[in-house]
Amino acid sequence: MTTHPLHVLRVLLVDDNPNDQLLALEAFADHDARVHVSVCNDGPEALSVLTSGRDLPDVVVLDLNMPVMSGFDVIREIRSAPALKHLPVVILSTSSDREDIRRAYDLLASAYLVKSASFPAFVEQIDRFVGFWHSCRFPGHADQTA
Repeated sequence: MTTHPLHVLRVLLVDDNPNDQLLALEAFADHDARVHVSVCNDGPEALSVLTSGRDLPDVVVLDLNMPVMSGFDVIREIRSAPALKHLPVVILSTSSDREDIRRAYDLLASAYLVKSASFPAFVEQIDRFVGFWHSCRFPGHADQTA
């Protein structure tokens, strides 16, 4: 089992696009002392990691539009697995389509974020994401850095 320092939010990022992965990792880099991000390139890889018996992440950040398995397929599998169904899953997608949002929440997504188009706005979005999930995972340990 991997050990992590106390109060480090463990995020599993699932996205097939290497450029989007890089942008997300760059946005999360401002929080490197408080967040550990692992990356999976597709749904099957994510499910393999999640069912491997290793430490589970605190939150899964999931793209919708991926080959092999869509984000909808991945969240459906997570919600149907007794050992995983409790995991928070946040959809991070460029899609603002109402049907995609409805479908994600019908599959019990914890949140749905439409990825900001500009990088500075995306960094702010990730800052808010980290603050929110860090406070959920570690109540009583207020976010002291932005």
